Amino acid sequence: MNADEWAAIVQGVATKRGVAYEPIGGLNPRGGPVALCPGGTNRLTGQLAPEFWGASCDADERQEGGLFSKTVLPRAVLAKAHMPDLARVVPIFNVESVEPEERIEHAASRRKVEFESIDFNKRFLATVPSDHDPVALRELFSPGFLDWVARMHNEIDFGITDRQLYFNWRLADRSADEYGNALDNAGQLFKRLRA
Repeated sequence: MNADEWAAIVQGVATKRGVAYEPIGGLNPRGGPVALCPGGTNRLTGQLAPEFWGASCDADERQEGGLFSKTVLPRAVLAKAHMPDLARVVPIFNVESVEPEERIEHAASRRKVEFESIDFNKRFLATVPSDHDPVALRELFSPGFLDWVARMHNEIDFGITDRQLYFNWRLADRSADEYGNALDNAGQLFKRLRA
């Protein structure tokens, strides 16, 4: 697959879902909301899934191919939701997939958060900034939410940064079905966090 073939797949997803497609995402007009995925390649914006308004774009882009056929392709899809009201009341956090063979290291500026779900703790490393209370994050994730996330078959990362919720889905294959699955799961995750 080359970059043009991947762009055609993303455009097909945009058409099917009725959202805007941009080859490269730009900044929003002055005075508008914070841009989601600014500069992201193959950006989609609009209602990406039921009850999920935001943007998605290529992530973790790498050069692939042979000597004369190199192309830049994503290894993941990044979805973001602009929810400043929610981000004000929910603590900043980061949850990363952890492969069993990976050595877990996190910066001293972050605090690890453990949950009551053994499966969740085995699959993910959850952290909050060192000056934040980890109890607030434990209270945010219900047992049902932890179980649902732990059963996702893909490697995912998600969290809240400044006024934005993000969801990163690592692609097993680059197909329209998988892209749609990533958007649907992002929508469910944001909906559950909001609830």
